[in-house]
Amino acid sequence: MATSVTITGTGCPIPDAERAGPGVLVRCDEMTLQFDVGRSTVQRLAGAQVWVPDLSAVFITHHHSDHLTGLTDLLLTRWIMDRTDRTCALPVIAPSGPSANCVSGILDGWEDDIEVRAAHAGRSSRPAMNLIPFDIPDRPTEVWRDGDVVVTAGQVRHEPCPNSVGYRIDTPDGSVAITGDTVVCDEVAELADGVDVLVYEAMRFAFFDDLPVHRRFIRDYHADTRLIGRQAAALGVPKLILTHLIPGPTTGAERQAFVDDVRSGGYEGELTVADDLYTTAVGEAVLDVREIVQAEERS
Repeated sequence: MATSVTITGTGCPIPDAERAGPGVLVRCDEMTLQFDVGRSTVQRLAGAQVWVPDLSAVFITHHHSDHLTGLTDLLLTRWIMDRTDRTCALPVIAPSGPSANCVSGILDGWEDDIEVRAAHAGRSSRPAMNLIPFDIPDRPTEVWRDGDVVVTAGQVRHEPCPNSVGYRIDTPDGSVAITGDTVVCDEVAELADGVDVLVYEAMRFAFFDDLPVHRRFIRDYHADTRLIGRQAAALGVPKLILTHLIPGPTTGAERQAFVDDVRSGGYEGELTVADDLYTTAVGEAVLDVREIVQAEERS
């Protein structure tokens, strides 16, 4: 499994004991790329058998808090776990504007904690990141490359949250697109054209039909499951993963409702309503990282 996708968090701003905040991990051999860092991402990375100091880079889709609150934890934990005191600054790639502004000050307020720990352990290093901002492109544009792995960013439609992007990751094994938060739009179609795996945020618009009007505003900037099915069918995506689930399903019937919505849009490919730590290989059979870990423990 040279390239794989792990959903590190399938939740949304409303806390859920079973779902961490939004995040997707893409691994290609020894390279580990984390896309968004919602609450409890560090715990999910541990569950995915990722040593946090070994992360290769982090990518941010937009500045909504549920996608960013875990970044402080990740940076501090990465430094605490690095007993060599030599770990390089972590590349953090983010759209210019609100996202980059938020990331630039993400460690503000932790100076006293950092200095106490450094003095006590005799450490010379400090938590460090290399913020790499980029302007929102008119069309999908390369923002990061390491060898044969290329990450492309493309604008998506998550208004009124400006400067939101999705990402596409191309590796020798295949390609993955991660929408971030967005409505179903032509920009997503352009970013995801020809990919092997499409990770899509998903909201059941029908669920909100009977709710008070003041609670329906959330549909303004999220992706309707029925339209996701229509777009994925038109793109011919072989593997579709739903995450950032609203409302988070707690029963089999609620999970099936997501499936039925997507199928009603015409999508007939491989479909997963993801749980945290769901893992699939790009171009290979679906795997579950929890089964892998359990097998290793038994051996």
